[in-house]
Amino acid sequence: MAFSKILATLIILLGAVPAYAQLVDTELTSLIDALAPGSFKDREAAIGTLVATGDQRVVPILETLLEGELYFDEPSGKVVFTTQPGGKGDLTDPLTEAELAPLTGDNLEKVKVNNGLRRVLRTAIGQMTLLSENSSVRLSAAQSILRDADPAQLELLDSALAAEADPTIRRVMEQARAVIMLKSPDASITDKTAAIAVVQAIGGRDALNTLTTALASAPDELKPSIQSAIDGLARDQAVWDVAQNVWFGVSLGSVLLLAAIGLAITFGVMGVINMAHGEMVMLGAYTTFVVQEIIRQNAPGLFDWSLAIALPLAFLFTALVGVAIERGIIRFLYGRPLETLLATWGLSLIIQQAVQRIFTANIREVGNPSWMSGSFELGGLAITWNRFYIVIFAALVFVALLLVLKYTAIGLHMRAVTQNRRMASAMGIRTPLVDALTFGLGSGIAGLAGVALSQIGNVSPNLGQGYIIDSFMVVVFGGVGNLWGTLVGALTLGIANKFIEPYAGAVLGKIIILVLIILFIQRRPRGLFALKGRSIEA
Repeated sequence: MAFSKILATLIILLGAVPAYAQLVDTELTSLIDALAPGSFKDREAAIGTLVATGDQRVVPILETLLEGELYFDEPSGKVVFTTQPGGKGDLTDPLTEAELAPLTGDNLEKVKVNNGLRRVLRTAIGQMTLLSENSSVRLSAAQSILRDADPAQLELLDSALAAEADPTIRRVMEQARAVIMLKSPDASITDKTAAIAVVQAIGGRDALNTLTTALASAPDELKPSIQSAIDGLARDQAVWDVAQNVWFGVSLGSVLLLAAIGLAITFGVMGVINMAHGEMVMLGAYTTFVVQEIIRQNAPGLFDWSLAIALPLAFLFTALVGVAIERGIIRFLYGRPLETLLATWGLSLIIQQAVQRIFTANIREVGNPSWMSGSFELGGLAITWNRFYIVIFAALVFVALLLVLKYTAIGLHMRAVTQNRRMASAMGIRTPLVDALTFGLGSGIAGLAGVALSQIGNVSPNLGQGYIIDSFMVVVFGGVGNLWGTLVGALTLGIANKFIEPYAGAVLGKIIILVLIILFIQRRPRGLFALKGRSIEA
C-alpha cells in the first residue's frame, strides 16, 4: 500500500511539472512584454524585474534590446524577435524561439533605448552572466563590468571573485574591482593604493584615462602614486602610438602596393603611362559588388565565400579589358608618350561614364564576410581583421608575381623585353604578344586591388582616381619596372603619410610627400632600385 501511494504521488508530481513550467513561461512572457510600453523609467523597472527572476533565457532578450533589435507588435503588445536585422524576416517568440505565424510584422515598432537604459542593460546582463557556469559567459560579463565600472556592481563582483577559480577570469574581475575602487569616493586609502598598481598593469588609454580622472579627486597622499603611474603609462602609450602609426602605414602601403604593382609592370615593360589604370581598380571593386549582389539574391549561405569567388572573376575580367585596351588603342601609339597619356586619360573618362550609366553615381557598399569583420588587439595595437587580411593578401600577390616573373616563360620574356626590347625581338620573342599579356597581367592585378579596396571603403565610379597619382609616385620612387622597388616605395610612402598626417593634415601631407619625391628624383632619376639593361641604360 505504501509503495502504491508513493508511486501515485510521483505520477501526480510529474504530471504537474509541465503545467508549472507552462505557468512560469506565461508569467515570464508577460514580464518580457512589459519591456515595450511606457517610458524609459518603466522599461528600466521591467528590466530589474526580469533580472530578479534569474532565468538565463532573459539574457539574449536583454542583449537584443541593447543592440536595438528588439521589436513589439503594436496591436497585440507582444515583444518579438525578427530573423533578420532591421525588423525584417519572420517573427519568433523571444522565449521559445517558436515562429509566430499569426503575426505578420506589418505593425512592428522598435523597443527604444537611450544611453541611460543602455548602461542599465549592460549592468543587468553582467549581473546575470557573472555567475554563469559557462566560463566564456563569465569572462564576457567580467569584461563588461570592467568597461562600465559601476560601483553598484561591487558586491556582486566580490561574490563572483570569491567563487572564481579560472585565473584569466579572476584577473579581469580584479581589474574591474580596482577600477571601481578608484572611482568610488567611499573606498579606503588602502584599497585605492592597491588599485593604482592593478590599473597601471592593465595599460592602454582606458587605464590612463581612469588614473587621470582619479587624480583630480584623489587625496593628497595618493596623488604622487597616481601621477607616477600616469607618467609610466604615458611613456608606454607613446611607444604604442608609434607602433600603431607604423601599422597604419603598413596597411596603407599594402593598398598602394596592390594598386601600383600592376602599373609598375606595364610601365616598366612597355613604357606606357596608363592613366586608365585606376579604372581597372574600380572595375575590380564593381565586380566584387556584382558577385555579392548575385549571392545575396540567389545563395545567401555562400556570402562568406563571396571574396573567394570575386577574386578570380575580377582578375579575369580586368585582364581581358586590359588586353582589349592594348590591342585596340595602345599598340598604335607606341613611341608617342603624350598621345598615349591623352588616349588613356580619355579612356578613363569613358569607363567612368559607362560604369555610372550602368550602376548610377550612387556609392555602393560591399559587405565584409564574417571572418573579415571586427578587430583584435595585439599588445597596445588595435588591428581590424579586414586590414590585416589585406596586408597578407598583398604579400601573397607580391610573392606570386615574383615567382611568375622568375620561373615562367612569360615572366622570362617580360624581363627580356624590359631590359632590351630589340634584342628580345631579334631572339624570336613575340614582343607584341608580350605587350598584350603584360598589359593584361597588370590590369588583372589592378582588379585584385579593387577587390581588396572594396573591403575598406565604398565603391563608386571615381574610386580609382584616388589611387592613380599615389601609384605613379610609388612606381617612380621605387624604380620603374622593379617589383622590390615598388614594395619599398609603397611601404615608405604609406608609413611617411601616416606620420605626417597628424601634424599637417591629409591634403598638406600628400603635398609634402610629393615635394620630397620630386627632390629625391632630382638626385636619383631612376628611383631607389634602377633596372639594369643596355636599352635602359642607353
